Amino acid sequence: MELRIFTEPQQGATYDDLLAVAKATEDLGFDAFFRSDHYLSMGDGDGLPGPTDAWTTLAGLARETSRIRLGTLVSSVTYRHPGILAIQVAQVDQMSGGRVELGLGTGWFEREHAAYGIPFPAKRFGMLEEQLEIVTGLWGTPLGETFSHAGEHYSLVDSPALPKPVQPKIPIVIGGSGPRRTPALAARFADEFNLVFPDADAVDGRLTAIRTALDEAGRDPSTLTLSIAHVLCTAADEQGVNRRAAAIGRDPEQMRTDGFGGTASEVVDRLGALQEKGVKRAYLQVLDLHDLDHLEFVANEIAPQLA
Repeated sequence: MELRIFTEPQQGATYDDLLAVAKATEDLGFDAFFRSDHYLSMGDGDGLPGPTDAWTTLAGLARETSRIRLGTLVSSVTYRHPGILAIQVAQVDQMSGGRVELGLGTGWFEREHAAYGIPFPAKRFGMLEEQLEIVTGLWGTPLGETFSHAGEHYSLVDSPALPKPVQPKIPIVIGGSGPRRTPALAARFADEFNLVFPDADAVDGRLTAIRTALDEAGRDPSTLTLSIAHVLCTAADEQGVNRRAAAIGRDPEQMRTDGFGGTASEVVDRLGALQEKGVKRAYLQVLDLHDLDHLEFVANEIAPQLA
């Protein structure tokens, strides 16, 4: 089971906060550092000192790390024109020496769009499909040739399709809970399908949906990595679990049921059960970015049991 660190900086974090977490992620042996792509805090927090841009952050981290994978879970199609997104992601891939992954989705948080003057169309799934066609088309166009696209939402004419990423193919991550359209899109474009914060009783249904989509597309299931994202809340004992749950405003029992919560053995059991279902990668959502001991605990007490 690969373990990745996943952050939500819109809740309140500076670039230096994220750099500290990314360096700990690398030093402690985790596979990757991912971040959300949001511009407004959620819930009761004030989000101070304010949002950081996902791809600006990842560009900086690309130069200040050397091993870990870097990516978004997930960027919204409402934020960037696909031509610009393709340039940004390819450039960060170059800056990192080929360590970037792109998570892309429709977006959902209407209030942050209103807060920053970003259009929020009612129907966005078609935008997602076209953006996936465009970014993969631009990256895959041979040098010296051009790329054009005429769609309902976007038109590109004779693009030189530059710059190119370092990687032959930047991995695409798609996630969601939709029973048909999202799994079908993942079967067509994704290298990884993420189960985003599923309730415990929803996991089997989502796995069945993506496997059905792969079968209908005639795609070998072994070519798609299955992953899951959940809030992390673990410690050596009950007192530590309760303390960390209180720090992030979560119920420790709910963390045990639907998150990666509880003692080390409880989290290992949860991840092991998911691994038996075919899930190969876990995104550990770290909400308290100043609690680097939390990451160290996972690296020392949980990761070795899943190797």
